[in-house]
Amino acid sequence: MVNPVIQSFGAIMNAPHATEKPDPTMKYKVVIDIATGSSNPKEPMYSLVNVARLLNLHAMGGVPKENMEVVLAIHAGAVWSVLDNEAYKAKYEVDNPHLPLFKELQEAGVKIFVCSQSMMGRNIDHTRLAPGLETATSMLTTMTTYQLKGFAALKF
Repeated sequence: MVNPVIQSFGAIMNAPHATEKPDPTMKYKVVIDIATGSSNPKEPMYSLVNVARLLNLHAMGGVPKENMEVVLAIHAGAVWSVLDNEAYKAKYEVDNPHLPLFKELQEAGVKIFVCSQSMMGRNIDHTRLAPGLETATSMLTTMTTYQLKGFAALKF
């Protein structure tokens, strides 16, 4: 298992036998709809770990880190992951396991937006977000804006 970009999450297996590989000369622009939450509040949700895998897989395939532009639009059941540690601990009685992952994703250049509509619908205070996360009008406006800017859309 290797972790070329996100060191603590999203380990992948080297696949030197693969004939279809990412193009290291391309600029990859990806916007990801993160909606699926976790049933275990003690572990980072799979959808966010999958973002780490995406970055690690492209790096393993030869794509330089600077050629990856990734944006997340977190909403629906996934929105509980975005709480700062104090608010997360008050809700789940454990430290927020997503915080180290958010930090590594941000250090890799990933922009992380949280849907205001999902937060307000769940009475989540926008001042209680994990460090570095930003609010968006909505997941819908974030997805349409970035798609029209030429980003490929994924849903996790």
